[in-house]
Amino acid sequence: MIEKVLDSICEKVNIKLKEEIPDITSDRIEVIDYGLRMIIGEIPKLIIMFCIAYLLGVLPLAILSYIILSPYGMFAGGAHANSHIGCIITTPAVYCGGVILSQNLLQVISLERYLTIFAVWIFGSIMCLIYAPADTENVPILRKKERRFKKIMACITLTISLVVSIFLNNIVISNILIFGCLIRSIMITRPIYILFNNKYGHEVYSEN
Repeated sequence: MIEKVLDSICEKVNIKLKEEIPDITSDRIEVIDYGLRMIIGEIPKLIIMFCIAYLLGVLPLAILSYIILSPYGMFAGGAHANSHIGCIITTPAVYCGGVILSQNLLQVISLERYLTIFAVWIFGSIMCLIYAPADTENVPILRKKERRFKKIMACITLTISLVVSIFLNNIVISNILIFGCLIRSIMITRPIYILFNNKYGHEVYSEN
């Protein structure tokens, strides 16, 4: 249902573009079409996620989680479900699940907490060095300069997020950073890509 509505909207926009700009190239239309699909597809996903978060009583924390983890996710990349329904299921699971973990685990300042942060940093850094930026077939990142920049920024944003988590007075928000970084780091790994039936875009195009 969602895919049909999205296809209908994008088709009408594409027709309008061709009418208004007769000399527009097919490549340009394809780029606009993809961007439009991403934007429109994001809206119902976020609405449903925030509704679920509201029902669970964690709406403010879910919104905060989405905002503060965006920089790391933007640079590190990650797997995507192959349908909008899949995205609608996965996104609330990632963000609301992370918030629930944050409310129930590592509730005191202790050696265990610091060891967890260090372990997440080590794991995340290694995953970033191996996989980041984790692109997809639809949005491949092929330029070496861009890949190097995003890999470095992924490592930097991961480190900053976890350092901030150490000094935050609010344990739950601190935990959102810790568990969020962990989940985001897992999402860029090859096993998750296999699970979601994704392929790394740069690998696909380098084979051609």
